[in-house]
Amino acid sequence: MNRLPSLFVSHGAPTFALEPGRAGALLRELGPLLPRPRAVLVVSPHWGSYQPLVGTSAQPATVHDFGGFPAPLYRLQYPAPGHPALAQRTVDLLRAAGWDARAHPERGLDHGAWVPLMHLYPEADLPVFQASLPVSLDGPGAYAYGQALAPLRDEGVLIVGSGSLTHNLYEFRQAGVPQAAYAREFSQWVREAVLAGDRQRLIDTLALAPHAERAHPTTEHFLPLLVALGAAGGSLPATVLDGGIEHGVLSMESYVFGATVALPQAEEALSA
Repeated sequence: MNRLPSLFVSHGAPTFALEPGRAGALLRELGPLLPRPRAVLVVSPHWGSYQPLVGTSAQPATVHDFGGFPAPLYRLQYPAPGHPALAQRTVDLLRAAGWDARAHPERGLDHGAWVPLMHLYPEADLPVFQASLPVSLDGPGAYAYGQALAPLRDEGVLIVGSGSLTHNLYEFRQAGVPQAAYAREFSQWVREAVLAGDRQRLIDTLALAPHAERAHPTTEHFLPLLVALGAAGGSLPATVLDGGIEHGVLSMESYVFGATVALPQAEEALSA
């Protein structure tokens, strides 16, 4: 089987499931253009743990891990099967790389997984499982975590780091926020590093990028990008999916690492 790319997907707010906008439309176009995987592995900021955990359920539940949103959101289901064998393979790979990984047989899919997958694979006919995001990770650690997962790309697994390119919840909760210049500037800085294939610059983003502390008061929504980058070995080509900025402050930009994909509003880097 050919090596699959890895993805970083900005999942924004839970309402992304009902309000796909430009980002959702791009994911819906992207899904059929990717090689069809055996399974999808998602690393989401909404499953943090002290040690790596991997969901091994054969039928993971759709977890509505949020509050205060419209009632229709809580009725949505994403009934994809799990893949216990590949999930256990993931545990084994992490342990071989020195991580104290464990299986979690009851884990369902949090909204960082099922919300973007509703657009990427709306039929829910591919097996999906999750690996947790260890709470101790920094930039280099997140990249190394992705490197440990990288062999799965040769085994038919699409590795998806799900987060948000910008994620300031305090500003998101303010009604009527205009599109913030800092969110655009931070996103542009990251995009340039992605297209340049500058691994070290991306690993050091939260120390170097303009407005990094405002864009990410906490780090958990940025680190999945570095997991996806590590899974790809930081390799080019890379494709940018420009999903715009929602709610004034949430950049919905996503990246495909290791493949060029012909999509509207996508930028490609062919060499570096």
